[in-house]
Amino acid sequence: MIVLSTNLGDISIVLNKDKAPVSAKNFLKYCEEGFFEGTIFHRVIDGFMIQGGGYSEKLLEKETHAPIVNEANRGLKNKLGTVAMARTDAPHSATSQFFINLDDNNFLDYTATTNQGWGYTVIGEVTAGMDVVNAIAKLKTHSLFGMDDLPIEPVVIEKVTINE
Repeated sequence: MIVLSTNLGDISIVLNKDKAPVSAKNFLKYCEEGFFEGTIFHRVIDGFMIQGGGYSEKLLEKETHAPIVNEANRGLKNKLGTVAMARTDAPHSATSQFFINLDDNNFLDYTATTNQGWGYTVIGEVTAGMDVVNAIAKLKTHSLFGMDDLPIEPVVIEKVTINE
């Protein structure tokens, strides 16, 4: 289990290393390196998802490791409370950013080996702290420096604890 301790409370995540081995290992590596500490949830869309893992509180993008292979075709679904890897339009572009689904977002699931159909790899699920996730989802947001849906009051990941 991984605990993301934020300034609003703790979010506990269990990774699915069987169905998303590359992605889970990648996320765990960032956790072990302390990469997420001091990053913010920079994109919050109530009813959809909250996204973090890439920007400092000063909105500086952190340097990441190389992108990983997309594993969305391994059967995991973007359901309420699952954690998935964020990426660009390119299917195999996920690095450090992740999101937590606030609904069953089946339109994010794998459908085909096309840019549109690849979907977003689910790496695990929230096992405790959905109240914190939902509190983040309800925050007021604005646009700043080209970033939309940015919480006005920063939500910072202050500490990451690995209990495996």
